[in-house]
Amino acid sequence: MSTEFQRRKIAGVFNAMDANSDGLLEETDFEALTARWLAVRDRDPERDALLRTIMMGWWSTLLNTSDLNRDNKVTLDEVLLVVDRLGSMADVVAGTARAMFEAIDENGDGEIAADEYRRLIEAWSGERVDTDEVFPLLDSDGDGRISKAEFAQLWTEFWAGNDPEAPGTWVFGRFELPVGQSPQS
Repeated sequence: MSTEFQRRKIAGVFNAMDANSDGLLEETDFEALTARWLAVRDRDPERDALLRTIMMGWWSTLLNTSDLNRDNKVTLDEVLLVVDRLGSMADVVAGTARAMFEAIDENGDGEIAADEYRRLIEAWSGERVDTDEVFPLLDSDGDGRISKAEFAQLWTEFWAGNDPEAPGTWVFGRFELPVGQSPQS
């Protein structure tokens, strides 16, 4: 069963994806998120098509693994049931990490720069966001970029982890930790 910490961080991502705020994820929510993301990034038809493919692939995977009643909608509780199993699904987590890295790496240079990360968070949140405090937490070697290996670790810490001190806690930006848990600084 998910902890309050896991629920809080996953709910933040879930709510960002839930474009119409109806408490359900549907294909149209992923289409809206993809459109928001495309609107804040440098446009390149090939990279745009890749982003669409990745996001709609993520929707398909989420739907297939989470939609218990097969109504083509996913609730937060259904997502959390999958999160509970992710610790034993390292290959699935690694696969989504690779795909999301490709989506975030707008220029295809094999690294996520601070501006690419900021656009990701702005797309998810739907608003301008200052990520200057969070990005250094994610950049474990301090070189100003997030490598594929760093991102895979962060993605795993976010989705399959339960440690509020882990840098991956902040992959999708800052959020309020449950009472009694210390934020990483």
